Amino acid sequence: MTYEEAIQTLYNQAPMFQHVGKAGYKEGLENTIYIDKHYHEPHKFFPTIHVAGTNGKGSTSHLIAAALQSAGLKVGLYTSPHLIDFSERIRINGKEISHDYVVGFIEKAQSLIREVKPSFFEITTSLAFCYFRDMKVDVAVVEVGLGGRLDCTNVITPLVSVITNISLEHTDLLGDTVEKIAYQKAGIIKSGIPVVIGEIDERTLPVFEAEAERVGTAIVPYYEGDVPKTELLGNHQLRNARTAYMALQQIVERFGVERADIEYGFSHVVELTGLMGRWQTIGICPRVICDVGHNVGCLEVDVQQLKREKYERLRVVFGVVADKDYEKMLLTMPSEATYYYVQANIPRALDGVILAKLGNSSGRRGDFCGTVEEGYKKALAESSQKDLVLVCGSNFTVAELLATVKR
Repeated sequence: MTYEEAIQTLYNQAPMFQHVGKAGYKEGLENTIYIDKHYHEPHKFFPTIHVAGTNGKGSTSHLIAAALQSAGLKVGLYTSPHLIDFSERIRINGKEISHDYVVGFIEKAQSLIREVKPSFFEITTSLAFCYFRDMKVDVAVVEVGLGGRLDCTNVITPLVSVITNISLEHTDLLGDTVEKIAYQKAGIIKSGIPVVIGEIDERTLPVFEAEAERVGTAIVPYYEGDVPKTELLGNHQLRNARTAYMALQQIVERFGVERADIEYGFSHVVELTGLMGRWQTIGICPRVICDVGHNVGCLEVDVQQLKREKYERLRVVFGVVADKDYEKMLLTMPSEATYYYVQANIPRALDGVILAKLGNSSGRRGDFCGTVEEGYKKALAESSQKDLVLVCGSNFTVAELLATVKR
């Protein structure tokens, strides 16, 4: 079995939520617990940091991992989704999981997959935990896939639980209010384990406080002081850096992490962990920026960051998935830009013709351009050297862009 065959087998036998949406989501931990026991509970062989939230959990996870790496530790990092290659999801000290390990694991898992019929994320999580165990990591940073309470990463008992922020997302699965979504995220709070809350909100804080009291633990007092600078741009990254810093303070003594380690990790997070797609510049003349913002909260942050950029004309390559609140997403975007509406090559993608029609009716003028690559090339062809091209709307729009640039 080749690596490509192994990944395709995984996709075919256990559909990926990111591609097919709700059909790829399995609620509950029964499968996870069964699979975990099959592999002799690999997560118990290393300590973990657990990170949940609506926005910012990926950046926060990478920042924590980078600081721990800088302290000389062997650090596992499990995040999702990937942008270009599946192996991005599972890293040790920034290096992606080997293709040979993936192939070997999936070959041996065939009978288990046929028996249990797990989701893509259930089997991938077991793959990550087995890899971290076998590679003998010192610690692993584990990002929640969806929600928290019933997410298959929630078998771990971490050193610290982190919840970055809450906004409306996956309302068909997690609830139609921020309080209901907060309840799902709060499920990662464990007895006696400190809890870091990255954004204080009067609607969601009582939910977290109630859960902390119920299980018997304490929420870490919110830190408003200075934190080391990060190379990630945007005010939201300052909040992510503060959240990561608060989490790290709970474990510095255990791992001997110094302030200098955090400073170096934060300022070299891209190099150390391979983070991509966070207000990432991939072109200079014209300047091209891509950002994986994929909901209203993310795009509000992008719009604020745009106000700090200098350009002659803004051109936006925009594609979304159909199960997001794409009408509100469109209204969040600046009306003065020229839009290049695109459709990513996944089943979840919203029909680009529909997106363009909605965009134009809301004053976001532009045409449907076809694929992400076609929209990107058209935006470049029509740009002057002083223009700014922003590619955003979903992880998959950015993923296809990065694959195009890589070629």
